Amino acid sequence: MKYIDEFRDLKLAKNLSAKIEKLARGRGRYNFMEVCGTHTNTFYRFGLAKLLPENIRLISGPGCPVCVTDASYIDSAITLAGSGDTIITTFGDMIKVPGSKSSLYRERAKGRNIRIVYSSLDALRIAEENPSKDVIFLGVGFETTAPTVAMAIIEAKKRRVRNFFVYSAHKLIPPAMTAILKDKNVALDGFILPAHVSSIIGADGYKFLKKFNIPGVIAGFEPLDMLQGILLLVMDVNSGKAGIVNEYNRVVHKRGNKRAQEVMQRIFAPCDSVWRGIGRIPKSGLAIRGEFSDFDAEKRFGVKKVKIPIDRRCLCGEVIKGVKLPEDCRLFRKVCTPDNPKGPCMVSSEGTCGIHFRYK
Repeated sequence: MKYIDEFRDLKLAKNLSAKIEKLARGRGRYNFMEVCGTHTNTFYRFGLAKLLPENIRLISGPGCPVCVTDASYIDSAITLAGSGDTIITTFGDMIKVPGSKSSLYRERAKGRNIRIVYSSLDALRIAEENPSKDVIFLGVGFETTAPTVAMAIIEAKKRRVRNFFVYSAHKLIPPAMTAILKDKNVALDGFILPAHVSSIIGADGYKFLKKFNIPGVIAGFEPLDMLQGILLLVMDVNSGKAGIVNEYNRVVHKRGNKRAQEVMQRIFAPCDSVWRGIGRIPKSGLAIRGEFSDFDAEKRFGVKKVKIPIDRRCLCGEVIKGVKLPEDCRLFRKVCTPDNPKGPCMVSSEGTCGIHFRYK
């Protein structure tokens, strides 16, 4: 298949659905986690739940970068925006994420210089155009976006741009999956693995799953990709296999994108990181290496993160781990909506709560 509509063919989708139903018939429940929020979006947007038997349950995972960004990071970004000599640059999804008392969206309404950009290179361009200002890019995301931010830092050094900084909150998916598998409250039979992260780390990036004896399928984001991935997972569970299958081999390779990995490793080093709702996960974040500390906003501005008490009314943490559904949260649809998000899962197009609000 070459064109996107071919990956959305209803007849082929029903054929895959029939195969899944046949293999799953008469067996117990299958609990599969789709790690990435884009898979969650595909699943509900295209009504795939209606094509699957009732004993197959899909559980949303931690693969929404906005959703796992800790409230203390938002608070620190707001503090950085408080200087008249600073321009904060960020992706659009981040601007509505609530901190402990405010959001970047509200602060911009008060007159703070906060700008939405489409890439870290846009932020670098703004720095070049405003030499009297400190331009800080909020670096959030996973293995997919970290290489592009790394390239922006390399480019800034090459161009001798002294007023460009990155406040890094990048995160790594494998350590988060490991933390979820170690959580006794989570029971999974398999993973639908994130396509774009996999394009960077490759199928080899999931070797750690073997020790947990659990299968995983790397799947693309189109409906037929997901159904094929679910079919392969059901086959693996039925046969007791625990390997990694690459359904998305038109993009993902065994060892991933070596160039992207090299760039990322040149600029960043693994560090402990706090995941919103989950807590601190060892070696799950990316810190800017000392060689490039001139571009590290955290060091340049002496950012002090304050531990913020968890809002027990918001169930985003449990939703990210697949323990709760958005509908289990008493704030969902009542006071927490896309126009008035109380938790990060309601903000992003990849957030589970926002997806349930739109499509369920």
